[in-house]
Amino acid sequence: MGKKLVMAQKRGETRALCLGVAMVMCAVIAYYILGTTVLPLYQKSVWTQESTCHLIETNIRDQEELEGKKVPQYPCLWVNVSAVGRWAVLYHTEDTRDRNHQCSYIPGSLDNYLMARAEVEKVRARFHEHQVFYCFSTTRENETSVLYRRLYGPQALLFSLFWPTFLLTGGLLLIAMVKINQSLSILAAQK
Repeated sequence: MGKKLVMAQKRGETRALCLGVAMVMCAVIAYYILGTTVLPLYQKSVWTQESTCHLIETNIRDQEELEGKKVPQYPCLWVNVSAVGRWAVLYHTEDTRDRNHQCSYIPGSLDNYLMARAEVEKVRARFHEHQVFYCFSTTRENETSVLYRRLYGPQALLFSLFWPTFLLTGGLLLIAMVKINQSLSILAAQK
């Protein structure tokens, strides 16, 4: 009976050690992926200065109103604000600015024009309700745009690092508990 218990205990310890090592390896891989994708975006982000924006005007633009340039057919919202003592164009996120620099807000669903238009009008109404809000600007002198929300801010970085840190901590604790259990069983066997 004692030998079977020791064999089952060793088998369980081996499985627990394998699980702990697998958790640590997954955490290391996740840290590597985050270090090559999210961290460079966070470091490149120049939108670090939080400031107060005052709404100047909003305008919903359709395709035919966009200066004859070829753009996708969807309504977009154009927002002008006063921030850091100067006039600026407000963009929803960094990606909005990169997708179409003539739109401050691009609706999420572009399949149905009427639904997209309703979404843009809802966002426009929210801006008119809250005409003073926080935004993010850059420290560059000649920059005439600000962001409503940062995609690659400190909160996004911490949120991205939470689960790999949880995996790493759990794996290391599992390995430590198995090793402590093994050393205690050796001490108990010697007595």
